[in-house]
Amino acid sequence: MSAKPREADLYAPVKALLESQGYEVKAEIGAADVVACRPGEDEPLVVELKTGFSLTLFHQGVARQSVSDVVYLAVPHVTGRRFQRSLKENITLCRRLGLGLITVRLQDGHVQLHLDPAPYSPRKSPRSKSRLLREFARREGDPNTGGSTRRGLVTAYRQDAMRIAAHLGTHGPSRGAEVARATGVENATRMMADDHYGWFERVERGIYALTPNGQKAAAGLSE
Repeated sequence: MSAKPREADLYAPVKALLESQGYEVKAEIGAADVVACRPGEDEPLVVELKTGFSLTLFHQGVARQSVSDVVYLAVPHVTGRRFQRSLKENITLCRRLGLGLITVRLQDGHVQLHLDPAPYSPRKSPRSKSRLLREFARREGDPNTGGSTRRGLVTAYRQDAMRIAAHLGTHGPSRGAEVARATGVENATRMMADDHYGWFERVERGIYALTPNGQKAAAGLSE
């Protein structure tokens, strides 16, 4: 059974890497785990060591940015998909915080640099923004509770489906164009054809009715 890693186990490999790049390295300077300075450079390099990713590690990294723009976090590199997923997510977080990230393979002291510190400028997605605003505009009222689970979430699409179901529940099998005019759901025919919720079925060309599940949904809407 291998011994549990210690923060101190990370120090020698990290120090060796920095010294190979021309830094003078010292441990436990002030609140910082590792401080490295290079001749001719005013900005110190700071490394915070931890045995794994944690909120405390990120808090410490952000705190060290008050003394240097060059702050790295260092953790042991372990095998397994769980760590790889965590590593990917935390590289993204480090990038957003302007922190660098280093992992150390403790078996042989191999140090891998994943990210250098740099100012972060978020890349905007006009498409995602447009989708967000479109959903906001189409959503009627505020039918959900913030922080609730995604399951059963009332979206604008679901609200449209509910209008269609209510119309069919009242008027019976109907043509798509008639449903669209009566409900104001322009793509009513496409929604009934796609049948995302299992509520609709085509009974004739261009004519749709409620399935048993759709009838239950419509009955619930009328209560």
